[in-house]
Amino acid sequence: MKSAVIICNGDFPRKEYPRYLIREAGYIICCDAALQTYLKHCHAIFGKERRPDAVIGDMDSLGKSYRKSYSDIIIHDPDQETNDQTKAFRLVVSKFKDVSEIHIIGAVGKRAEHTIGNLSLLMEYAREYDLDSMGIRVDSVYDYGVAFAITDTVELHCGKGRKVSIISPDNSLTIKSSGLEWPTGGVVFDNLWKATLNIASEDVARLEFSHKSIALILMD
Repeated sequence: MKSAVIICNGDFPRKEYPRYLIREAGYIICCDAALQTYLKHCHAIFGKERRPDAVIGDMDSLGKSYRKSYSDIIIHDPDQETNDQTKAFRLVVSKFKDVSEIHIIGAVGKRAEHTIGNLSLLMEYAREYDLDSMGIRVDSVYDYGVAFAITDTVELHCGKGRKVSIISPDNSLTIKSSGLEWPTGGVVFDNLWKATLNIASEDVARLEFSHKSIALILMD
């Protein structure tokens, strides 16, 4: 099985781990003008140019010369009800059937609303697709952490001392925790900050959902 990397046009990573994910990816998909950013860093990562497998978006910000040079891999999707990250995610799921991991790079930074929107969409993908049964793991990786969605009770093999934040839009959800410094069983998820900035007190943290729902996990 292969991994796919989706390159968004936020902050391009400087640290080795997200660059390693790009280097090892079976497929690389750029979101619109993220193609230009990706190509600027391509030689530093690969030692040469590696053409992405697809460039997708409404093409409202990609320069004309790039649109011409890479016309054979450009997918123009003018839908304004979804953002380019979502277009790229759906492309990977529908077209690249041998993918077991999707790493989203460059989803954070530059604009706060893009960061919030892109990370929250991980929960939408988990709600829209049964990713577990499809055997696909999806995360957003950036220089200072990783984010991923969960939909039910889970054990996080995070390592003692790691910072763990939980965000959910479901204020009817209760998440009982063990292995975290501050228990979350009494948290009402009526604002984004309510279960953030926790710390793992054990190597494995368990989060027990009161019912199947969605939540976003962020770890450093």
